[in-house]
Amino acid sequence: MTFFSDASPLAAIAVTPQSVQTLLPLCRNLGAVLYIPDSFPASDHYRTYPGYLRDLLPQLWPEYSGFIFALATGAVVRLIAPLLSDKQTDPAIAVIDPQGKFVISLCGGHQGGADQLSRLIAQQLQAIPVLTGAAQALQLPALDTLGDPFGWRRGAGDWTAVSAAIAAQKKVQVIQDSGSRLWQDHLPTVHPFGFAEETAEDQVWISARQAPTVEISQVQWHPRVLWLGIGCVRGTPQALIQQAVQTTIDDYNLAPQAIAGVASLDLKADEEGLLAYCTEHNLPFKTYPAQVLKPVPVPNPSPVVAEEVGTPSVAEASALMAAQAHGSASLIVSKQIFKQDDYAVTLAIAEASQEYIDKVGTLWLVGTGPGELAQITPAAQTALVNADAIIGYSLYLDLIQPLQRPGQIIESFPITQERQRCQRAIALAEWGLKVAVVSSGDCGIYGMAGLVLEELEKKGWDGQSPTVEVFPGITALQAAAAKVGAPLMHDFCAISLSDLLTPQAKILQRLTAAAQADFVTALYNPKSQKRTELIATAQRIFLECRSPQTPVALVRSVYREDESIVQTTLAEMLHHPIDMLTVVLIGNTTTYQYKHWLITPRGY
Repeated sequence: MTFFSDASPLAAIAVTPQSVQTLLPLCRNLGAVLYIPDSFPASDHYRTYPGYLRDLLPQLWPEYSGFIFALATGAVVRLIAPLLSDKQTDPAIAVIDPQGKFVISLCGGHQGGADQLSRLIAQQLQAIPVLTGAAQALQLPALDTLGDPFGWRRGAGDWTAVSAAIAAQKKVQVIQDSGSRLWQDHLPTVHPFGFAEETAEDQVWISARQAPTVEISQVQWHPRVLWLGIGCVRGTPQALIQQAVQTTIDDYNLAPQAIAGVASLDLKADEEGLLAYCTEHNLPFKTYPAQVLKPVPVPNPSPVVAEEVGTPSVAEASALMAAQAHGSASLIVSKQIFKQDDYAVTLAIAEASQEYIDKVGTLWLVGTGPGELAQITPAAQTALVNADAIIGYSLYLDLIQPLQRPGQIIESFPITQERQRCQRAIALAEWGLKVAVVSSGDCGIYGMAGLVLEELEKKGWDGQSPTVEVFPGITALQAAAAKVGAPLMHDFCAISLSDLLTPQAKILQRLTAAAQADFVTALYNPKSQKRTELIATAQRIFLECRSPQTPVALVRSVYREDESIVQTTLAEMLHHPIDMLTVVLIGNTTTYQYKHWLITPRGY
C-alpha cells in the first residue's frame, strides 16, 4: 500500500513489550523502522539501541519525515522539545497509547503531515484519531496545506495571523485568478471564506502573480501554471538563463513558485545550461520537434529562426505547446531577448488553465461492503481517508460519510451514470490526484472495478500512470449469508436479474444452468418497479429442479438501518416483499433449516 508515502521515511519507537506488540504489525504496513531498547532480544523485525532514547533521538531526527511514539505524551514532549525548530520543517509526530486505542497528532499536524498520518494510523488500528487543530474542529482544510493536493506552492505571508482569523471564524477574503477551484466547491455550508469583493481584515491570495502590498494580514498560494519557453545559443551558461527568467518574472510581477516547467526545441534536449537550470529548480523539461512547433500561431515569428531550425518560433511556440497539455493556454509574456557576450536567451511565458501536479495519480477501487462502517476492511477505510477525491453513487457516499475528512473532493453521480463516474475519476487521477471510486459490496463483483479498467484500456493506459489498486469488500451475498447461517458452505453462484446490461435470454440460460447444477444461488437485483416477471420465472425454473420446500432467505438492506430478513421456501418466496435492495438466497437440494439458521452441508 502507498498510503504513507507522503510521510516517508517513518520511524516508530516503543519501549515496553505491549507497545512493541502494538507497533510491529503497524510498522510492516507502513514500511516504518521500529526502534526498541537493546534489552529486547535481537530480531530482523526491529532495530535495538543501547543507552537512552534521549541520546538516540537527535541522531534519528534528520533522517526521518515522521515519528510514531508509543510512549506517554509527556515523555514525548520532553524528548522532542529541544529538537523542534520550525513548523514548516519539523517532522510529523504521532503518539499512540500502549493499547493502540488512540492516535494523537502531537506536532507537525499540517505541513509535517501528522494530522493525516494520525488519521491513517487510526484506520489501520481501528483507533480514534485525536486532532486538536482549529481547522479540524471547523471541518475546514488547513490553510497551510490547502493547495498541497493540487501541487500549489506556498508564497509569502503571515500564515499564523490568517490561520488565527479562520480559527476565530472571522471573514477572510479569497482572491483567486488561477488554479483549481474544486476546494471551494467542497467547503462546509458555514465557513469564513468570502469570494466576492468585500471588506475583510485578512486575505488569501491564490494566483500565478505576486500579491499587491496590502495593510491587512495576507498569505499567498501559487498554482503551478506558468510554462517557460526558452531558446538559446548553443553553450549559453545557466547563469544567463537564470538571469533571464528572474528579470522577466520580476518585470511582469509573476511568482517563481508558479513556474510549472520549461519547454524548448528538441535540438536543445542536451543543452547543458537548460538542463542545469531545470535540475536546480526541480522543473520538468519538455522538448518538441520543429514540425510540431511550426504550425503554432505566435505574435513574433522570425524568418531567421525558421531558416535556421525549421520553425519560426521556439520560445513562444514551445511555451504554448507545453501549457496546452494542461488545458487552454494564453501567452502572457511574449518573446524577450537577453544577450551577454556571444550568448543569447529568448524567453516567453504561457499560462495554462490547469495547474501542473508533479505526482503520479492513483485510482483506488474500493468495495465498501454492505453499508455498515464496521464491515469495511481497514485497508479500504484507510484508502478512503487518504484519498484527495472520492467518486461514487450518492447513497454509497452517504454511508461512508463518517470516513470523509475536511478538504476532500466528494462527487456523486446518479445510479445510471457509472461510465461518467469512471471517466471523471480517471481524469482526476491522470491529473495527479489520489482518487477513490466506491462500490457497495465488492468493487469487483457487480461493482465499478471492471468498468474503470475498461475505460483505462480505451485510453491506452500504460498500466503504470495512474497507478491502480483494488480493495475488496464483503459482498451482499456474503453479508446476507452471514445473517442467516451458512448457506454458502458448498458450491454457489450469483446471478443478476437486471436485464439492463444482460439480455433476458442469457439470464434465463444461466438460471436454468444453476438450477440443474444444484448450485446454491444468490439472485441480485431480483425485482424493480417495471421488471416484475423475471423473479417469477426464476422461481418456476428452480421448482423444476428442487423441492418446493427448499429453504430461501430474502435479505434486504443487510447491515443497514432498515435491514429486514425473511426465511421462507421456494414455493412461498413470492408471497413476501422483494425489491432491488433484496438478495434472494436459494438453497440447493441439501440445504436445510435448523432453528433460525440455514445450513448447506459440505460433507466433511
